[in-house]
Amino acid sequence: MASEITYAEVKFKNESPSPVVKVPPETKKPEHHPQKYPLWLPWLISLLLLLVCFALVVVLLVVPFWPSSEQPTALQQQFSEWKCDSAVPRGTDRGWTCCPKGWKRFQRSCYFLSPDKMNWAESEQNCTGMGSQLVVINSKEEQVFLKQQIKQSPQRENFYIGLFEDKAGQWQWVDKTPYNVTAAFWRKEEPSPGPEENCTVMHALEPTVNNWNDVRPDLLHHRICEAAAVTV
Repeated sequence: MASEITYAEVKFKNESPSPVVKVPPETKKPEHHPQKYPLWLPWLISLLLLLVCFALVVVLLVVPFWPSSEQPTALQQQFSEWKCDSAVPRGTDRGWTCCPKGWKRFQRSCYFLSPDKMNWAESEQNCTGMGSQLVVINSKEEQVFLKQQIKQSPQRENFYIGLFEDKAGQWQWVDKTPYNVTAAFWRKEEPSPGPEENCTVMHALEPTVNNWNDVRPDLLHHRICEAAAVTV
């Protein structure tokens, strides 16, 4: 008789469960997106470049013709009408040299030859009130120029200049420029000795370049005022 085979399912209590292998999740690589700039940024850059170009144009073309930012001189405050020369003085980047209308210009100075007469003190005050001073003569060229000017019409005889005798034998200029006897232009036998004649005039009728006379300060004479020319 054939034996019967029986299958049975047998479970053991101590059987350990099958190990579970955990696979770490796949890490995603960060995506790189191109950086996006605001749409208005190119316009801002263009505007800034335009402003820079405009500033350069102003500096190069406009600023040289603006009036000086410095305080105006006393002469500029006194006069509104000017005569300007286009000659460019050496050592300056400005293109016009100006004097008040009616004044004479020589090199970098302006000169006023008065039509009226005053004593020496009044003459000095009048020049100062116009932002100038009684003329100080520093060279033979300046003396020759003024000699030519005082001989022109209308005919006038004597003009006060800014040279006076502070003490006996001590001549000085109104602006404290040192007096140099070798650069003086006295007429023959001048200056006269004595304390009374302690001011100086240019004598228009003198034919030579040496036309200075010493005179009393109370006498009425014309005057020559001098101020620095204005450059713009």
